[in-house]
Amino acid sequence: MSRHEEHAPRIVRTVAELKAVGRELLEAAAAEGREASLGLVPTMGALHEGHARLIAQARDENAVVVVTDFVNRLQFDDSADFERYPRDLEADAAIAAGAGADLIFAPEEREVYPDGRPRVLLSAGTLGERFEGASRPGHFDGMLTVVAKLLHYGMPDPATPAATTYRAYFGQKDAQQLAIVRRLVHDLDYPVTIRPVPIVRSAGGLALSSRNRFLTDEQSDAALVLSRSLFLMKQRADARLPLQPAEAVAMIESATGVELDYFEVVDPGTLEPLAFNCAETPFSGEALVLVAARVGGVRLIDNMPLTAG
Repeated sequence: MSRHEEHAPRIVRTVAELKAVGRELLEAAAAEGREASLGLVPTMGALHEGHARLIAQARDENAVVVVTDFVNRLQFDDSADFERYPRDLEADAAIAAGAGADLIFAPEEREVYPDGRPRVLLSAGTLGERFEGASRPGHFDGMLTVVAKLLHYGMPDPATPAATTYRAYFGQKDAQQLAIVRRLVHDLDYPVTIRPVPIVRSAGGLALSSRNRFLTDEQSDAALVLSRSLFLMKQRADARLPLQPAEAVAMIESATGVELDYFEVVDPGTLEPLAFNCAETPFSGEALVLVAARVGGVRLIDNMPLTAG
């Protein structure tokens, strides 16, 4: 019997079902003497190996794993982009099963937004105004609003065992999103631990993304310049050399079919650009390199955490 057959996750469509089944699974874990812990993996579907890594880590660390599968309209500034976003719940369920998910929460839009577009949205503040926020106005406010709701939905019922631990898993590929979600949890006192999971890359180094399926083979090869530029920064940081980001920028700008949006070295917590440690002085401390570019009309993002070697 395959792992998928043994661990086929249950698909629920409503918050009430999610709460009820989650409570049953947590109580069963407690009865077996296991930690009554729940790991939430928020996704917009179109699952790939990167998502599988998130789910697998949640599986390793929790008694119950819930994957959300919901395409959030509020995150799209282009309705055509929203409509063409891939949706295949059956394929998603197979990947989630293979990685060990127990539950998939796949609600209809009216379950999440019963009155249509909400009149009140959370604001990502200054963290959401730059980089991806500048290119996609309103994106992070929409993301933060749905993540706030999903974290509430997944929160273990107060009637479950008192020792319940709650964790949520986010990929480091969306570094700006991760930073904003961390501030949400910190600033608004959410009782959840945010667990970042490292980027999963192809054999050539391309960060896995649901958008990669829109690239031709030639465009995928061209996109590898993004990761090459990031690993160049990492090599220099590891060696405590000046980062010289202008060289990485020139590398990207010389690549055929790649249109650079931004390449920036920032503080990992505040996302403020570093005013030192880059061009001429030996690198020390920590930093995060953010890059975004269009390849064949497909917008790709990537990043690399840096620590002096």
